[in-house]
Amino acid sequence: MNLVPIAPLVAGLPLVVVGFLGLTSRLPRNRFGGVRTEATLRSDEAFRVGNKVAGLPTLIAGLVGVLGAALAWAMSGLGGVLTVAVIALVGLVAITVAAGVLGNRAAEAVPEPEPELPAGCAGCQCGGCGVFTKTATA
Repeated sequence: MNLVPIAPLVAGLPLVVVGFLGLTSRLPRNRFGGVRTEATLRSDEAFRVGNKVAGLPTLIAGLVGVLGAALAWAMSGLGGVLTVAVIALVGLVAITVAAGVLGNRAAEAVPEPEPELPAGCAGCQCGGCGVFTKTATA
């Protein structure tokens, strides 16, 4: 049994899970999985939108890795196995990068969240609490 196809399999399986969770808007904001850029980490909504948009391509990238590994194991000869495994890995990486770019662009389109008002503030913009000084001076 050849161990070369393990690489696209190990890379593809987590992408299938992350892509599915992102596509179904069930991927929680976390440190490890999903599109993690400055735009997506701005808010929970930006993270959800960015990973929903990137979900389908990420899922497909994972399937490319898993199916590439399965096809490589079905082949005979080290040359064919290695070729299929490398093509699967390159395809997986290219699709994942494209998914990240799409997710980042979608997250950038999400408006910035409104600043939280301190306890007891009615939002009168008196300037005493410092919440509105950023917008007042801009």
